[in-house]
Amino acid sequence: MRRLMRAFFAATLGSACSSASTRAVVPTGDDGSDHGARSHDHEHAGRHEGHGVGGAHHAFADADAWTKVFDDPGRDAWQHPDDVLRALDLTPTMTVADVGAGTGYFAVRLALAVPRGEVIATDVEPDMVRFLNERARRVHLPNLRAIRATPTASGLAAGSVDRILVVHVWHHLADRVDFARDLSAALRPGGKLFVVDFGLTARRGPPTNLRVTPEAVIAELAAAGMAAKVSPIALPDQYLIEAHRP
Repeated sequence: MRRLMRAFFAATLGSACSSASTRAVVPTGDDGSDHGARSHDHEHAGRHEGHGVGGAHHAFADADAWTKVFDDPGRDAWQHPDDVLRALDLTPTMTVADVGAGTGYFAVRLALAVPRGEVIATDVEPDMVRFLNERARRVHLPNLRAIRATPTASGLAAGSVDRILVVHVWHHLADRVDFARDLSAALRPGGKLFVVDFGLTARRGPPTNLRVTPEAVIAELAAAGMAAKVSPIALPDQYLIEAHRP
């Protein structure tokens, strides 16, 4: 099954990348890095990006150009997407949210992992939502849909999802506790939230002064009424936190 997923994704990724715009896009964030305050979950060639959720940053509005960065096949070597999905402990009928999905690096993988379920991908950028809905149709994933989020709300309905994945977004959020409450409310009974972000000593990611420690994330989730812990599944330069409502 894992080999099949990898083969399928390699084919769909090639299609997405071949259709990307060839013009250069180098937005400058207010922290001196090449990320904007949209976000997606990828750092490449000196850039730092997070997911499109919120925070005081600039927009990554050109999805066709940014797919070449966000969906760079070389990302797999440090992102370890199979390990992230293993932590989620998915079943084929689950409903899963990818919060700040960007061009769909994780959303496509999630949709393949829940073939009889649903993936709801959220992003604040209208062009990312447009791109991902078109990508889902192009690669024949009817169980994947993208919706618009706001800087303060995920856009997920209360009690609607079994799993929520938030990758390289947490450090972008302006009010992390309120956002955590929003995500907590979206979980079904027994549902879980997973947060992936860069460690303080990571060789990639945002400037050190913008990073959030795993202890701080756990405290913020606790303030939102959730129980959280660091996952035993280790990722290069990143931590993975698992949370649920007690």
